[in-house]
Amino acid sequence: MADPDSSEMPDVGKCAAAIFALVAHRLSMFYEHDYWMTQAQAAAMCSEWLMRSKLNMSLKARKCLADLSDEVAAQIRDSLSREAGLFTTHELMESLDERYISEVSPAIMDECVRVFREALQTGDFPAPPG
Repeated sequence: MADPDSSEMPDVGKCAAAIFALVAHRLSMFYEHDYWMTQAQAAAMCSEWLMRSKLNMSLKARKCLADLSDEVAAQIRDSLSREAGLFTTHELMESLDERYISEVSPAIMDECVRVFREALQTGDFPAPPG
């Protein structure tokens, strides 16, 4: 029997995957074009990723995921040399294909899960309407 409250909780895995994809794209834009994606751009891209997972979220929720991706991507950007950042970005972009096996990506995905769960616990991620 399905849990009646399960529809109220966002899917942590899918939301973390959306954050991960946004991190990869943010870093790609930064290292390839010296451009940092805006919240609005990331929220729009997030919408595309969520549609692939058959999820629909409010703009407020998408902006929250965009902000979380900004946090993770900025941590990576600020902690790596340019060369290491380019390598990491390449690994993350390749890892968007689930068949690609990376040594780097699991640690980044773990961080995406951590920041999302933290946002849920602190109430920073908006509750679904209802």
